[in-house]
Amino acid sequence: MKKDIHPTYYTEAQVICACGNTWTTGSTRKVIHTDVCSKCHPFFTGEQRIVDTEGQVDRFYKKLEARKQYLSDVEARATARTSLDRTIAELELGTRPTESLAKAGINNVGDVLEKLSSGEAAVLAIEGFGRKSLADLKKRLRQFGYELPEAAEEITV
Repeated sequence: MKKDIHPTYYTEAQVICACGNTWTTGSTRKVIHTDVCSKCHPFFTGEQRIVDTEGQVDRFYKKLEARKQYLSDVEARATARTSLDRTIAELELGTRPTESLAKAGINNVGDVLEKLSSGEAAVLAIEGFGRKSLADLKKRLRQFGYELPEAAEEITV
């Protein structure tokens, strides 16, 4: 064996359990602290209890809370994505269709969906807003996850 590469071996190492039980054994450490031993482990005692080593139960509950928080954030983002208060400019239709809708007093998605519920003819009656703009509008609304009214399904995109 090579000299000075092995740790010191203690034949009388002291092991101390969290329950107070102690015993001696051989080890490379003089004192060993443990959380569970054969006198307090549920397997040996037959007693039903949770052995919480290093806060495993607490970590599990933190993960559970983080998951709930994540799911609520996802739901909030989905709700915000289909908000009726979204402006027409956010749909990125182009300058001319956006200005035409603004002149007609339609400033958000809620107004557009309300106008579409009376039919495509009502939207096409807006000055400067043609079939191509209508098709682009419906396409963008679907991309953002909005449900179009049945009256607006005359043209398919």
